[in-house]
Amino acid sequence: MQARAAIDAQQILVASDAVRNPTRPFSVTVTLLEFRGGKQTDTNTLTVYSKADEQGGQYRSLVRFVAPQRDLNKLMLKNGNDLWFYDPASQASIRLSPQQRLLGQASNGDVVTVNLARDYKATVQGEEEIPDGERVPRRCHKLGLSAVSDDVTYHQVEMWVETTTSKPVKARFFAASGHLLKTAFYRKYQPQLGRERPTEVVIIDGLDPSWVTVMRYSAYGWRDVPEAWLQRDYLPRFKPE
Repeated sequence: MQARAAIDAQQILVASDAVRNPTRPFSVTVTLLEFRGGKQTDTNTLTVYSKADEQGGQYRSLVRFVAPQRDLNKLMLKNGNDLWFYDPASQASIRLSPQQRLLGQASNGDVVTVNLARDYKATVQGEEEIPDGERVPRRCHKLGLSAVSDDVTYHQVEMWVETTTSKPVKARFFAASGHLLKTAFYRKYQPQLGRERPTEVVIIDGLDPSWVTVMRYSAYGWRDVPEAWLQRDYLPRFKPE
């Protein structure tokens, strides 16, 4: 019975990954908006190019900074669990931590495409009806996710996945100490690249609920993502199309 429950939990997580992540190489524009006390305090815009690794199944991503102007054409590369930042002004690439904040409550690891089922072991913690990001009640599986290695973005995650659609509804992210870092709501589902996907994620700080970061996804498209783009030594030669 326990083995059956474990298999089901991982399959639920795989199904929710498939809702968030297109199956073929793609690009998407990600706009980050930071709010404090209801007032917007910062924003930036990124273009993300992603493809799944044929062997491991985890996504590899190249992130190009589009706005503000001071960050134009800076790059971030995720290959495996390695994360690199490249600044064309200094022509240097430096290693990053996925946990480092990019803007507001959005970390570097939040903006790259991730198959959670590759990085976490899932268990079913029950079934609950919870309000989604637009206050609509949703019947959900509650999953507990434990990191399978130390180099992933979060140590523990709680995730609510709608029972009938496999759509992720809500997630809570924890540090190794057990401290709640943030809560995320996946919302504004729209047809994108073959199925309904969340086009907005609202992230609320674990200590200060008035500190909110919104991630908006737009301009989805199937893209050829050349292998060269996903190599660290190619970053100085990358030219946006």
